[in-house]
Amino acid sequence: MAGSRGYVNRRLHSLLGVVPIGIFLIQHLTVNFFATRGPEAFNAAAHFMESLPYRYVLEIFIIFLPLLFHSIYGVYIAFTAKSNLKNFGYFRNYMFMLQRFTGIITLIFIAWHVWETRIAIGFGWADLNYQLMEGILTDPFFFWFYIVGVISTTFHFSNGLWSFFVSWGITVSPRSQRIMTYVSIIVFIAISYVGVRTLIQFAYGV
Repeated sequence: MAGSRGYVNRRLHSLLGVVPIGIFLIQHLTVNFFATRGPEAFNAAAHFMESLPYRYVLEIFIIFLPLLFHSIYGVYIAFTAKSNLKNFGYFRNYMFMLQRFTGIITLIFIAWHVWETRIAIGFGWADLNYQLMEGILTDPFFFWFYIVGVISTTFHFSNGLWSFFVSWGITVSPRSQRIMTYVSIIVFIAISYVGVRTLIQFAYGV
């Protein structure tokens, strides 16, 4: 029974990392990327998302609860999982090690980012606009903190795609898993560019 529960939890953890968390990550990066078109474009995109009907219901059940489960179970995996060299070889085990490492960094980064933005806005300490992120990211320490956090998050998601496809039996053969490795690398480069380019815009206005 315990083994069966662990199997279900791992599958659910993998699924939630892609749907809905991964989808939200891409949507969030896309909205933020409007900053590269100027403050007005970012403010318009951000305010559109803020004005969505049932926003709090969506945030709780589509974002925060899945993220909470994924984070808690991810920490459990990070501190209990062992390498599996016989099945996947050195490269995949290094990727798994990085997956655990970036998962911890991502958790710290997201917790701080939510506190500094979503919670601050909810309590009326800040307004959701271009100037909020500009004020945060013009500080060199927080600029690099966000760079590391964003890259850790995009790697964790992109590399997690490989595990998702394997866990759900989509990529079974060695060839399909190798192709998925290349796909995950392309996804990582693409969304990392979007995230980092946005941070540079907020910090330096270029």
